Amino acid sequence: MAQGDSRPIGVCDSGVGGLTVLRGIRDRMPEESTIYVADLLHFPYGPRYQEEVKRFAFDLIRYLESRGVKLVVIACNTATAAALNQAREVFDVPIVGVISPGAQAAVEATKRGLVGVISTEGTYSSQEYLHAIKELDPMVGVYQKACPELVEIVEAGEADSPRAETALRRDLAEIANLGADVLVLGCTHYPLLRPAIERVYPGAFTIVDSARTTAQMVERRLDHARMRAVATDGPATQELLATALPEQFSRVAGVLFGEHLPEVREVRIWPSTGRPKPGIIGGRVQASRASGA
Repeated sequence: MAQGDSRPIGVCDSGVGGLTVLRGIRDRMPEESTIYVADLLHFPYGPRYQEEVKRFAFDLIRYLESRGVKLVVIACNTATAAALNQAREVFDVPIVGVISPGAQAAVEATKRGLVGVISTEGTYSSQEYLHAIKELDPMVGVYQKACPELVEIVEAGEADSPRAETALRRDLAEIANLGADVLVLGCTHYPLLRPAIERVYPGAFTIVDSARTTAQMVERRLDHARMRAVATDGPATQELLATALPEQFSRVAGVLFGEHLPEVREVRIWPSTGRPKPGIIGGRVQASRASGA
């Protein structure tokens, strides 16, 4: 009888966006157990300094490593840009980010040699997508745009709304006018905006979803290292944790994904001082429709 590796996969993000990556992993590898940590205590990562984001990411990886995971996915473009390269030098556990898979898919998909990338301010400032795409093909043109409001729209549970369409019409206009034929969703919140993008700019872009491409990379890494779980290991488990506001995380995730999720528990990775109140994530007021307040 084949013996698999039943240790869980660890996934971390600043909020609900990384659930798109988690869903991709579960869809491709339903036999794999997972532990997901949402760092709502420090949400959002996008406007923060890279050194600060790196510190948060290292602490999340350290926690997941202590839980015995076999691989960690940094399911956040901002944290991938700030922490991935150094984290791979510091930690023994294999670590996968979300930028490289998206860059690879974009280079393979473009026919005109022009790629648009939308992201948070932090990912935009890092220029990591530009470097990753140019390393693969120096002839591909890259137009990047920071779209911070889109994260707020998704976290408010309004990804498929007139508000989302208005913001996308504005934010993607220049990318469309430049003639880019590929659009990289350079934030794990953004795949939830895909239906709205396709309504506002029908047929304009091949959309590269970092969640899907990252799930594919995780599968390849586990296959290569022979670390896949097998059905005989027993039923897969799914653990959802939040560093603050677990009830609010559960409500927002339910609105966004329209499915029943396992109970979300709070995990204390840092001291409990200065914790946000319900209705506020990382010091930013969230829409009452999403929070249930």
